[in-house]
Amino acid sequence: MSEFKEVTVVKKANIYFGGKVISHTVLFADGTKKTLGVMQPGEYEFSTGAAEIMEILSGELEWLLKGENEWQKIAGGEAFDVPANSVFLMKVPVLTDYCCSFVG
Repeated sequence: MSEFKEVTVVKKANIYFGGKVISHTVLFADGTKKTLGVMQPGEYEFSTGAAEIMEILSGELEWLLKGENEWQKIAGGEAFDVPANSVFLMKVPVLTDYCCSFVG
């Protein structure tokens, strides 16, 4: 899906890591929520409350669920699942565009 229709977009940006990761929240009529954002090259650590699906629209990164040992590579057109109540690390070598869907 390349666009969302009939949504509400929160004007205030979500800004992390001194502006290196910026996203905007998109709210759907059925109550679901996504964020659309861009990550500058860098290394980041995020924690989750709800489970998430991270869809990489363009760019690439490596990610690791804290407690695991093996980094996973992912590139534009691919996605990965992040469990609820977890911490994950990302190594982003190039500008990366993403969509994060909150599952629960």
